[in-house]
Amino acid sequence: MPRLSTLALTLLAIPAGPLAAQPPEEATMLPGQPLSERQVGEFAHLALEGIPREFPNKPSNVMTGPETVLGPRQMHPVFYGSFDWHSSVHGHWMLVRLAKTSPDAEVVGDARALLDRQLTAEGLAAEAAYFDEKQNRSFERMYGWAWTLRLAAELRTWPDADAQRWAANLRPLEERVVELTKDYLPRLTYPIRTGVHPDTAFALAQTLDYARAVGETELETQVVEFAKAKYLADRDYPARFEPSGEDFFSPACNEADLMRRVLPPAEFAEWLEQFLPGLGDADAPSNALLTPAVVSDVTDPKIVHLAGLNLSRGWTQNGVLAGLPADDPRRAALEASVAAHTRAGLEYVFSGHYEGEHWLATFAVYLLTESGVAE
Repeated sequence: MPRLSTLALTLLAIPAGPLAAQPPEEATMLPGQPLSERQVGEFAHLALEGIPREFPNKPSNVMTGPETVLGPRQMHPVFYGSFDWHSSVHGHWMLVRLAKTSPDAEVVGDARALLDRQLTAEGLAAEAAYFDEKQNRSFERMYGWAWTLRLAAELRTWPDADAQRWAANLRPLEERVVELTKDYLPRLTYPIRTGVHPDTAFALAQTLDYARAVGETELETQVVEFAKAKYLADRDYPARFEPSGEDFFSPACNEADLMRRVLPPAEFAEWLEQFLPGLGDADAPSNALLTPAVVSDVTDPKIVHLAGLNLSRGWTQNGVLAGLPADDPRRAALEASVAAHTRAGLEYVFSGHYEGEHWLATFAVYLLTESGVAE
């Protein structure tokens, strides 16, 4: 489990501008530090409010006739809230993650009660059946699929009676997503490299963690083989072109975070030097990835994506640290970058604007609890 150096801790003390309604305690958090009672409550509160909130809503369904013009709750009896389907899925994951890692927090009772109301066998069977229609088979591919498998893995690896019951209820949707993934990857000739939802490397990292957690060896092999076939030969990534104006992912960092799961440390270190030459050197173009993005308007639903970019860069670079040898010379620069990105991203989680608040807490909890790294 990576820990940040004195350099990174010093960097956090440098002022970064006014906080956007951010509780001050969160402004100094680092990945791997235990969350306080207050922090758990603040993060959980956003999901407790968002999950049952049906509107505003941004559906991404294909309407094939008047009979398919339905409200969010009619289409999705479980994942209808939190503005969109994938945000609802990962909002549920966040509550599970918080309850699992901070079981004694006062808010966990409310989180468990909401999860019990939501994660019903009937509702989740309907969510699985949604994918049976031809026009729905690419729904939420692969971003929503990835968060579904992250939720499944979180539940299935939690030795808790309620969690095991919820996991059993989720199984039809989980199995449907696994089936869809196995069918899709052989047809994906080119990986999708983008700073938003369709990015393939992000989804494959989540899928690989799931496969290893639950013993899905066929899926694990498929993902590893795909990653090596599509990414192993990548060289000289043009980091100077990141970020774009509405990114919440770094395609480069997502790819590196995937490949550290695929390659042993020595091979990964060599691959990383070829992919991002000179990372950490003063004049290297790859250092563009080490500077947090500026968020100019937290009320704009696309520009606020950049707050999420800072958080996802934080967790992917923390993952890269976990994959590098202990004496790798790039560690200090990466540690400082993780600290800077964590601080920059946490400024906007509690902005008071639903454009960011319906999803940013998930990214923060993923980063701070080292999901994908600590397990």
